[in-house]
Amino acid sequence: MLTATRLDATPAAAPPRRVRSLPSLQQQYQAYLMQRIEDYKDSLTRGELMRLGDEAARDLQGGTSGQLVLTEILMQETVDQQIISRLKLPSFRKWRAKILPLREAQRLPSHWGVLPTDPVAMVLQLIEPGDRALIIGAGADRAAYLLAAHDLDIQCLFGDTSSATRVEGIMASESLTGKFEAFVVALGGQWLPPAVSGPYQLVVVDAATLQNLPPERQRAIALQAQQRTAPEGLHAVVSSDEVSAPEGCLHHYQDWQRIPTPPPPPGGRTSGPGLRGVLLSGPPIRSTGLVQLPPGQA
Repeated sequence: MLTATRLDATPAAAPPRRVRSLPSLQQQYQAYLMQRIEDYKDSLTRGELMRLGDEAARDLQGGTSGQLVLTEILMQETVDQQIISRLKLPSFRKWRAKILPLREAQRLPSHWGVLPTDPVAMVLQLIEPGDRALIIGAGADRAAYLLAAHDLDIQCLFGDTSSATRVEGIMASESLTGKFEAFVVALGGQWLPPAVSGPYQLVVVDAATLQNLPPERQRAIALQAQQRTAPEGLHAVVSSDEVSAPEGCLHHYQDWQRIPTPPPPPGGRTSGPGLRGVLLSGPPIRSTGLVQLPPGQA
C-alpha cells in the first residue's frame, strides 16, 4: 500500500515487495468482458433490453422452466453471450495476445507524456493493485490513465460533462474502464457523491482547475480531498499547463510536508510540460468532518 513512509524508506534501486498481487489474466479477462457487456447494456433503451431478453428466452425454450433461479441465471448468461457475439469480443487467447503488450506500454509514464521525475510517476513503484486514487480536474487526466493501467481504483471529479465524457471515452478505448468512475460535480460545493468517500492512498489535483475556482471553493475542495485521504496518504498537485504553477496551491496545505522531487533531466520531455508539480504528505491524523460552506456558497 502506498504511504509516505514507504516512499521515504524505499531505495530507488530496490523496489518493495508487493503486499497484494495483481489479478490473474483470467480474472482480468472476465472483468474486461463484464465491463464491455455492462457498457453495451447501458447504451440500450429499455425496449431494446426487453427485446434482447426475449431473444434469450426463445433460445432457452427447450430448457427447464420450473427452476426459477436456474432459469434466471441461464437467461443472464444467454444475454451476455448474445452481447459478446454482437460486439465480436475476442477470445481469451486473442485478448491475451493483445492486452499484454498494450498493458506493458500503458504502465510506462512516457506512454502518457509523463516524466519519471513527475510526482505521479515517482509513486508507481509503491502503489498496490486495489489502492484508491482520487483525480480532481480534467488537466490531471493523464494521471488517471497511468494509475488505471497499474490497477488502482480510480475516481475522478470534473466540473463539466464534456471533460468527463472525454476521459471516459479514452478509458474505454484503452480498455482501462474496469475500476474507473467519473463524477460531474460543483467542485468545492457542499455535496459530493456518497461513493467519493475514500480513504484514498493518492489524490491528484490539477492546479489549473483549482486556481480557476473562487478562493472559498478552492479551500473547500482541498479540504474535502484531504479529509478523504488515508493516513500517510499522498497528494500530488500537478499541472500540464505552463501558466499554472502547482506551487500556487500550497497555501491549502499549510500543515502538509513537501516531499522533494528531482529536477527533470535536460531535454527529457517528449511533448508538452508533462505533469510537473509537487508531492505532499499530510499529518497522520485528520479531521473526518465534512466541510461546511457559508450560506449561498453551495
